Amino acid sequence: MSQNNDELLQIQKLAELKPKHFADLVRAAQLIYDPTAGLSGRHLKVDWQDFGIPLDVVDNLKSLGQQYQYASPHVPVEIVWSQLTPETRIWFVENKDRLWQFEEAFPALDED
Repeated sequence: MSQNNDELLQIQKLAELKPKHFADLVRAAQLIYDPTAGLSGRHLKVDWQDFGIPLDVVDNLKSLGQQYQYASPHVPVEIVWSQLTPETRIWFVENKDRLWQFEEAFPALDED
């Protein structure tokens, strides 16, 4: 087994994190970076602290969201994990099962 696979297994075992949790995190980061999902002419100002996200975590997730703004949320787990600050990792582990709620709070803007 390669070192990357070993790291991946350690991460998943550490907090019972699954690839879906990381995809949810990337989707949340994309929304934090751009809550309008790229829709021109729309501007939303969101106080992410109202959603229970500390400012230092917001900054880290904005950066992640910008990097993967138009990407599939299925970024390799080890890449996402390596880009998280220690504070964001802790927040992520504690909130992994509620990340999908961010997407529900901002329904797709292109749906009829």
